[in-house]
Amino acid sequence: MHGNNTNIIKIFVISAILLSSLAIQACTPVGIMTGAGAAVGVSAAREGGISGTLTDLRIEADISDKWFKYDLDTFSKLNITVLGGRVMLTGIVQEQNHRVEAVRLAWQAEGVKEVINEININEAGTAGNYLNDKWIATRLRTALTLDGDVQSINYAIEVVRGVVYVLGTAYTQNELNQVIATARTIPNVRQVVSYIKLADGNVQQKTSDGTGVEPAPKINEDY
Repeated sequence: MHGNNTNIIKIFVISAILLSSLAIQACTPVGIMTGAGAAVGVSAAREGGISGTLTDLRIEADISDKWFKYDLDTFSKLNITVLGGRVMLTGIVQEQNHRVEAVRLAWQAEGVKEVINEININEAGTAGNYLNDKWIATRLRTALTLDGDVQSINYAIEVVRGVVYVLGTAYTQNELNQVIATARTIPNVRQVVSYIKLADGNVQQKTSDGTGVEPAPKINEDY
């Protein structure tokens, strides 16, 4: 994506960021379809195009429905992020068996290629934690959007208790490194966990301690 098209897309995304910052809403399985229209609007420039975006939205809806039927309250503090059939689960549950069940149900959705389990157990939070996480996510999204060396629409961001999780596709190793480095510059970020796939298909994980890059774990437990 080059020239005027890139600028138009970036202006669109920045506008969406500013609007979302004015109306912060809780992330629950019931509310995952909020902003679906905006997602489709920029999906032509995202890896996988409109078809891929619609498939990801369907996967999100399917997982949300399975969680809702199981027990909405159990998964009310969880977030679902899907890019290219790769599902990342973040948030808080009260018990270990709830964590296992959330992953098991996610794998049942048609089209899921990978489930990344970043669910934490029974960590009490506050409204301040939530607002701080939203602020971090908005700052990072804006920074990536304004970075001409990063195709920001190819990335999804979740923040839980100051830990930033990034899921997406980088066209080069330099772009991957730039995304991680940018995330680390945001105030109040405790750690950055990257689940970024290089365009050649090599999935890498790198944490904010900078100790190196290793394959990201694929969560596919036996039940």
